[in-house]
Amino acid sequence: MGKHSMTEASGSSLSSMPEWYTQGLPHIWLPYSQMKTASAPLAAARTHNTRITLTDGRELVDGVAAWWTACHGYNHPHIRQAVCQQMETMPHVMFGGMVHQPALRLASRLCTMLPGDLERVFFTDSGSVSVEVAMKMAIQYRLNKGQTKRTKMLAFRGGYHGDTLATMSVCDPEEGMHHLYGSALMEHVISPLPVDEASTATFLDLLAKHAHELAAIITEPLVQGAGGMLFHSPQTLRTLRKAANDHDVLLILDEIFTGFGRTGTMFACEQAGIVPDIITLSKALTGGTMALAATVARRHVFEAFLSDNPEHALMHGPTFMANPLACACANASLDLFETEPRLQQVQNINAFLTEALEPCRTLPGVKDVRTLGAIGVVELEKINNPDALRQHFIAEGVWIRPFRNIVYLTPAFTIEKQDLRKLTDAIYKVLSWKL
Repeated sequence: MGKHSMTEASGSSLSSMPEWYTQGLPHIWLPYSQMKTASAPLAAARTHNTRITLTDGRELVDGVAAWWTACHGYNHPHIRQAVCQQMETMPHVMFGGMVHQPALRLASRLCTMLPGDLERVFFTDSGSVSVEVAMKMAIQYRLNKGQTKRTKMLAFRGGYHGDTLATMSVCDPEEGMHHLYGSALMEHVISPLPVDEASTATFLDLLAKHAHELAAIITEPLVQGAGGMLFHSPQTLRTLRKAANDHDVLLILDEIFTGFGRTGTMFACEQAGIVPDIITLSKALTGGTMALAATVARRHVFEAFLSDNPEHALMHGPTFMANPLACACANASLDLFETEPRLQQVQNINAFLTEALEPCRTLPGVKDVRTLGAIGVVELEKINNPDALRQHFIAEGVWIRPFRNIVYLTPAFTIEKQDLRKLTDAIYKVLSWKL
């Protein structure tokens, strides 16, 4: 392999791989991978609906929808048409001092869909950056009010908000993937999520103790995704909203994973009947087609930046902010939510996953089985080698990517029942063999 020692991809020899693969792979640094020991990545050739075709002709049913993004399946013709039309007129233009129809139409539609007075949209190009912007908004909200000591966040154990430097500082500091960076990160207040009487008491005590230095509370609503698909009830969100109000602290909801139907409602916060002060969106925003994210603020947050003092402006501006192609994709994705029965499809998926995954509960080594919306989780006592487990799933014709101690499904909402059955059968079969 030249410059690294990755093992051959399951089922393919290097001699049979295309030239672009053998020439390019020695120059790639893959995400979340120990490059010395990881299996070589699969060579994807094309996608369609909920399937990925490899260069060797094998076809995999995608159980994770391209990291939870491809909610309408791959290559949806309506989104593809929107991309082609936008490419012909304006693939990109700077958003500094200039606006365009796809972005303004998208912003208006998002604010109409979101609850309350979430009415100002700041576009970025990745989920992590949208959280960075939310944190900057919250901190500068305080600074613009002369509250110079209120610059910290209260975040939660089990939480994950991105891989950039500021977002790492509000992820779980001990169990999360970024604990090695601890000494390099800004210190925030980390609390247990208030899911029962004891954890609620601890949270309220920490909030009261640190409120004088807090700009905001930040959490993922209903599901802590990368923390292990950890679920909590809408009541937890209501507790956070009330506590934030009581202590004059902003509430940021990170709906990058949960937004756009994944939990069964368009946005997870709807299930709690609350309105965050700032919400972050990405992943399924464009139907998994292009990179785009948004940070949306309520009116009182935005108004704190209005001033004759130029330093009170939000000084942030990604080069590809509000990219017209990406905004066109997002508008097309919202069209599909309006014209096709996505939330009903999520309910159907949930019913299927709840029934089909339940037999896994009887397998040795299985700790829990749980579902919410279009999310199915089999939690194990431990997974010694997630990479090896993934290879077994590939051999069964499915793309399932275990992490931490869970095997999970987050399929496209459009997945056919036979493909969903193939995914759940593969999980039961592989776990029956390998645990």
